Amino acid sequence: METRTGLRERKKHQTRQLIFETASRLFTARGFDAVTVAEVARAADVSEMTVFNYFPTKEDLFFAGMQFFEERLLGAVRGRAPGVSALAAFRRLIVDGASRLADEQNAEGIAKAAALIGGSPALQVREREIVARYTQRLAELLAAETGARPDDVEPWCVASALMGAHRALVAYVRSSVLAGRRGQRLAAAVRSQARRAFARLDNGLADYAISSH
Repeated sequence: METRTGLRERKKHQTRQLIFETASRLFTARGFDAVTVAEVARAADVSEMTVFNYFPTKEDLFFAGMQFFEERLLGAVRGRAPGVSALAAFRRLIVDGASRLADEQNAEGIAKAAALIGGSPALQVREREIVARYTQRLAELLAAETGARPDDVEPWCVASALMGAHRALVAYVRSSVLAGRRGQRLAAAVRSQARRAFARLDNGLADYAISSH
């Protein structure tokens, strides 16, 4: 028999999902900047306060899915098995996730989101803030694991490289879907790009882009 706590948590999850899906539908139909939180609340049949309880800002409404994936990346690094490098754990989640791009519906959703971000300076600023925050959290995680000093540059360098590769792949996916690439062809191309990018990090930079001039 489901406990009262379980029922409460399930209802909270359903409410959060309803608000997110409602906002996504409105943003796609009218553009991010043209939609207010009050309109999202009315369409979802909840109060504005309820929306803000789940999503502190309107930008958080838009980027909820992105932040969920960033949390999974941190979780993959934090929970990796003994003997597995941070790079390997980070790379596995991204490469494995490329298979979702073969789904036409997922690719279409990315195309719509990319168009909205491209047309909204507020979303562009918020996305950069989210990336910076998760890069910092990854650096702090790596520093704690390796016993690095708070001012040590190495964990920040590693975190920035991993997140940089991830964000470059996000940009590649968005430009690809906006150009009309879909299905298995898209998924295979992203896997190839991801493997090349992370192999470069794995191998180091000493032999990359040596000047011939």
